[in-house]
Parts: sequence; C-alpha cells; structure tokens
Amino acid sequence: MKKYFVICAAFCAALAMTGCKSSESAYKKAYEKAKAQETTQPVETQQAPVNVVAPVETKTVSETRVVDNLDNVQVRQENYSLVSGSGLKNFSVVVGSFSVLANAEGLQAQLKDKGYDAQIVKNESRNMYRVVAATFDSKSEATASRNDFRAKYPDAWLLAK
Repeated sequence: MKKYFVICAAFCAALAMTGCKSSESAYKKAYEKAKAQETTQPVETQQAPVNVVAPVETKTVSETRVVDNLDNVQVRQENYSLVSGSGLKNFSVVVGSFSVLANAEGLQAQLKDKGYDAQIVKNESRNMYRVVAATFDSKSEATASRNDFRAKYPDAWLLAK
C-alpha cells in the first residue's frame, strides 16, 4: 500500500511538472500575431517624436557668477578626538585611515621623518584612526596641500573641524 501511494505521488508530480512547461510553438504564434498587428496598423497613427528645446536665457556680464574650483572640493566632517599630535586647525589633509593604531603610528612616523607635522585622530563612531599629514586654517590652502599629497597618497581627502 505504501509503495502504491509513493508511485502515485511521483507520477502526479511528474505530470504536474511537465504540464506547466510552455512550448516553443506558443511563443511563435504570439510573435506572428504581434507582427501581423504591427503591419496592419495605419501609418498615420505612428507619429515621429517631437524634439523639445528649452529657451535660451541671456544674462549680462555683471550677472554671471564665476565659481572657483575650491567651492566644489568635498570636505568630510566627522566627530573625532586627537590621539597624538599638537592639535588640528579648521581643515586637515588625511592621507591614511586604519583600524589598528600601530599602523597609523607607522605612517605618522614616516611622515614625520619627511618633515611633516603628522597627527593621529580617532573617529569613535567608525573605530578608525585617521593620519593627518597637514592642517590649515583656510580651505584653499588645505585643497592645494591635498592636491600635492595625492601624488604619493591618491586617496588623500579633507577633514573639517
């Protein structure tokens, strides 16, 4: 009795699986029907797309605002605490981020050997140690310094107080 039940269940499952499969001929018929409808559609109902052009606004020279590239420089603000160093100004150039303090101290030592006043700060929320190569009062000085550091440290970025 148990064998009979298992055989019937397997047969029903196999029958159900093969009955759901769609055939290629059904797809072919649907494709041909769509093609026939497309060719019988009158040409007048098919319209070419219309290009929309926005009007040109003219401004006098006195109204045109020149924006220097310094306004577009991305500056990241984080909550941090000074781990080692003399203190940070408003804008700092970060050249390395580490989760291990010893790695940050190694990069700080390399920078100090090259004559930079390198410092380490810690971002508590991300548990990351940031190595600051230089710190400045103005954004323009920090941006120029960051661009110089990117020759050796391509991922250098600005940190704001």
